[in-house]
Amino acid sequence: MILTGWIVVGSGSAQELNMPFPSYGTGPVEVRLYTDYFCSPCRAMEPVVEPLLRDLLKKNAIHLILVDVSTYKFSSLYAGCFLSALREKNDFEHALRVRNLLSEAAAGMNVLTQEGIEALFKEKGISYSSWDAKPAFDRYNALIKEDKITGTPNCVMILDGERKKIFGASGIILHLKRLQ
Repeated sequence: MILTGWIVVGSGSAQELNMPFPSYGTGPVEVRLYTDYFCSPCRAMEPVVEPLLRDLLKKNAIHLILVDVSTYKFSSLYAGCFLSALREKNDFEHALRVRNLLSEAAAGMNVLTQEGIEALFKEKGISYSSWDAKPAFDRYNALIKEDKITGTPNCVMILDGERKKIFGASGIILHLKRLQ
């Protein structure tokens, strides 16, 4: 999916305000994974990427940041709901569970309101707490701008100040495998 724009809202960073942000691990390679719930290639790569990320985090090989990119009409809604679910529990496995649930809903295009997502979360036993996600969106937007992201799926890997940008599912998978 080619990025046509994103929403810039609010001020202050998520870290400054101690708000949940999808960042996991402390490894030497920073991996910024840019996806959108409504992006078919993003959804298609998830079954391969998730075990790779799990393994790399377990080995403490990476510091992973999951960045939601808003390319579709309902992307920001989904991203905000994801962040609200992290407010209750911010660990990698929970983040994956919530992301998978939202990706399935996006694929079916059958849950397109905040109330619908809240009902889906309740049905699946996911705690949800509404909050102002603007600082987290600001952090997303700063990363998107810094990394010059123009589409999804996209990944930026940073090691010792060197930055490598990878576009497309096959490239992302290949580079993650090389980190194993």
